[in-house]
Amino acid sequence: MEAALKLPRLIISAPHRSSGKTTLSIGLCSALGRTGLDVRPFKKGPDFIDPMWLGAAAGHTCYNLDLFMMGEDRIRESFYINSRGADMALVEGNMGLFDSIEVDGKGSTADMARTLGAPVLLVINCRNMTRSVAPLIQGFTRFEPDIKFAGVILNKVSGPRHEEKLRRVIERYCDVEVVGAVRRHPEMGITMRHLGLEPAREALASAGVIAQIEETVAGSVNIESLRAIAAAAPDLPDISVPAGERPPASVRLGVARDRAFTFYYPENLEALRAAGAELVPFSPLSDPTLPAGLSGLYIGGGFPEVFMKQLEENVSLRREIRSAADGGMPIYAECGGLMYLARKIIWKDRAGEMAGAIPCDIVMHDKPRGHGYVSLRTTGARGWFAPGIELKGHEFHYSEVTALDGADFAYDVLRGTGLAGGNDGIVYHNVLASYAHLHALGSPGWAEGFVKRMLEAGSRMLDKTKKSNK
Repeated sequence: MEAALKLPRLIISAPHRSSGKTTLSIGLCSALGRTGLDVRPFKKGPDFIDPMWLGAAAGHTCYNLDLFMMGEDRIRESFYINSRGADMALVEGNMGLFDSIEVDGKGSTADMARTLGAPVLLVINCRNMTRSVAPLIQGFTRFEPDIKFAGVILNKVSGPRHEEKLRRVIERYCDVEVVGAVRRHPEMGITMRHLGLEPAREALASAGVIAQIEETVAGSVNIESLRAIAAAAPDLPDISVPAGERPPASVRLGVARDRAFTFYYPENLEALRAAGAELVPFSPLSDPTLPAGLSGLYIGGGFPEVFMKQLEENVSLRREIRSAADGGMPIYAECGGLMYLARKIIWKDRAGEMAGAIPCDIVMHDKPRGHGYVSLRTTGARGWFAPGIELKGHEFHYSEVTALDGADFAYDVLRGTGLAGGNDGIVYHNVLASYAHLHALGSPGWAEGFVKRMLEAGSRMLDKTKKSNK
């Protein structure tokens, strides 16, 4: 007989984006934790910024759940593994509840609710709305009848009279519980930027911001009712996941971690550790040199253009990274990392010198140059991947690569933008720099291949040293 997993859980969604579900999810994670619950946060979709805030609010790493990049089995596996021992799991959806790249809704937040057997709490932006809230709720609750609606939270309510009218309308026309009503607050302390919410690691007063949001949400939402809704979720069929033993570290991998570079999927870092990498953080903003004994570098995404002056001023580190690249050190970079490895970034009326590890320049634009899911086919260039493998990822960049010279490409772009000409993944010396963000659970062998490459590069360098010493 199949074992069952008892896990209170809840999905926070909305009729459309910009309804306030991220802010509500942050407040709920913090408020539920304040009651003594161990809450594990998840974010549906490929986003980096929302998970930082959710993780900070819950006090646990927030993991992404994305059908396109991970597949259904890996979603369940990640959800089960990273929820074990928790009192409750909270998943923040993305976009509107039924929105999807597929006409049949596959991959939507509603589809995620079905996959995880989780009830849905709908956050409704009630600004300039009264009686129309009833047909909106009726439509959402009836569109896919197998989705379990737990209730609604009325957001951006203008005042007591507005709230009372909304509640009376819902009570009369809808069979759904109003779990809370949140009054209108200007941003509740979270600032906006061109790629979304400001990263929590950049918000120096993030703890204060979260406390402010929690206070508002806790005073506006029936937390006990929400706990009961989550606890009523049906048991899940348990799955057996083989316990992997982490091998002793065989390489030291430098990982760029500071306010300029914050975009890393937790599973990517975990996969690299599992493959034998010791992760050594360094700051391109402030460290004058690289940590000692590194076998490679991993430079993720972020906002290097915002910190262009500080990155340019750290001349010694830029020169050391270029020297390491010229000497054959394996370096893997995504989006913001690609920008930093270029010769320079041109944004508005100024240019900033970068590492110069790849022969190209970066030009920033006011509108996105690439945004959405990507499908890639590996070319096999310089052995970074075997040829013909299809990988799936995500891109979101306002920049473009210009004046590129003398490089190969790791990927043919089957879906998405990437670089110009249907390519992505600049391969130069032993560097792979791409606009695509890959997820380890959807890119089998990526971490193992990277660690193997570092070991091979180390062996070559050792051979050269021995020959030169003869």
